[in-house]
Amino acid sequence: MSMDEKALYDKIYRYCYYRLGQVQTAEDITQEAFLRLWECRDYREQGKALQYLYTTARHLCIDEYRRRRAQSLTWKMEEQLAAPAELEPELRLGLRQALETLSEDERELLALRYASEIPLGELAKMLGISRFAARRRIMAALEKLRAQLE
Repeated sequence: MSMDEKALYDKIYRYCYYRLGQVQTAEDITQEAFLRLWECRDYREQGKALQYLYTTARHLCIDEYRRRRAQSLTWKMEEQLAAPAELEPELRLGLRQALETLSEDERELLALRYASEIPLGELAKMLGISRFAARRRIMAALEKLRAQLE
């Protein structure tokens, strides 16, 4: 596996882990997403591998989520926003509750941008919108989060 593929694998794995919260399931879904990419040459040749991987991983995570019939997705973004030792349990709980007030799309947008460290330009391409629109959505989600934390 090349360095680029390893970096992509790590991003997709983190994304799946944040969506599902289970190491083994995240590894399985990440591998399935890559297998599907390798079977579909069109996206690789067009340079849209990252977009294809995130879209495929998202759909696979949703399928897994539905199979488990869980009430809501567990997001663990606070681990990326601050190390556990830096946040007191009360603050961690407050952050989790504030994240739950956001819509699923807003949480996913923040997870892609900050937890998976997707550059704004690539994120905009993935969403099929302009960089400005992507930035505006991120800023709106952050503002909602900020208001809940205050």
